[in-house]
Amino acid sequence: MPQTPAFLDSGRPDVPDLVVPRGVTPFHLPRQPVRGRLVRLGPLADALLTRHDTPPAVTALAGQALALVAGLAAALKYRGSFALQVKGNGPVRMLLADCTDTGALRGYASGDAARLADLFAADPAPSARALLGDGYLALTVDQGPDTERYQGIVTIEGTTLADAALHYFATSEQLRCFLRLACAPTPAGWRAGALILEKVAGEGGIAEDMDAAAQEESWRTATTLAATLTEAELLDDQLPAERLLYRLFHTEGVTADRPRALAYGCRCSRQRLSGILEGFNEADLDHMAVDGDIIMTCEFCNLDFRFARADVQGGAAGQAGRGG
Repeated sequence: MPQTPAFLDSGRPDVPDLVVPRGVTPFHLPRQPVRGRLVRLGPLADALLTRHDTPPAVTALAGQALALVAGLAAALKYRGSFALQVKGNGPVRMLLADCTDTGALRGYASGDAARLADLFAADPAPSARALLGDGYLALTVDQGPDTERYQGIVTIEGTTLADAALHYFATSEQLRCFLRLACAPTPAGWRAGALILEKVAGEGGIAEDMDAAAQEESWRTATTLAATLTEAELLDDQLPAERLLYRLFHTEGVTADRPRALAYGCRCSRQRLSGILEGFNEADLDHMAVDGDIIMTCEFCNLDFRFARADVQGGAAGQAGRGG
């Protein structure tokens, strides 16, 4: 039995200490109402996605979610995090991903193994909609404990995760976007990426000398060029982001901005989980224990944390209940 009380033990099993320095490359088209972000997770995708043993189609869906939130979080102007949650009635019950303003990234997809097997037997390459079913997509901006979280929720629409996200932007944010998501296994491991374009207002020095018709034509041209992007290009580690952006938009004079790093970012710890356990009453803790231990699994990094039941003290409500 460990001698160190659980609340003092902040250790955790080893997880990858991995940083991708150029994970997100913001860019814009000078004097045009178009800005964007190119996301390349590189080896970080494999490190995150292989924590869970899921079918390839589910792994690919989780990778797309990670690339999407990484690109969205890169637009944060303050300390906080950007989270995606998709919950439906399909074989994949939950899809979660979040990224902080500093690029700490985590996520996972959970599903019903039996229903997934039935789905793959009928369709070896199901769409995201077939995996998720009907439900909702939520995007949440959390600026910390002293502020109120902002959350937007829409129904799942379309056949891909990109379709569902674009529906969110159009209905909840009234924002015109182009979105390409990709995730697939490669000889170097799983890779994931995203290309996000946004149409911005033609004011404040951005396309202010263009009338509405010219701005619309500029946006149409940019999205037409973006649509030529292939999955192979987006996931190619050997193709630098600046070269890819030039390949896509050189006729429009694309300018890449300072890249942002992404990192393996699960934030679980024994100390945090111990604090959660000590909020339960003694009876609940007894019920959780198996052979004298309580095991809590982090859904994000898929690691088990074992706590000796004798080392965990119940909350005040539980203590009062025992005394009565």
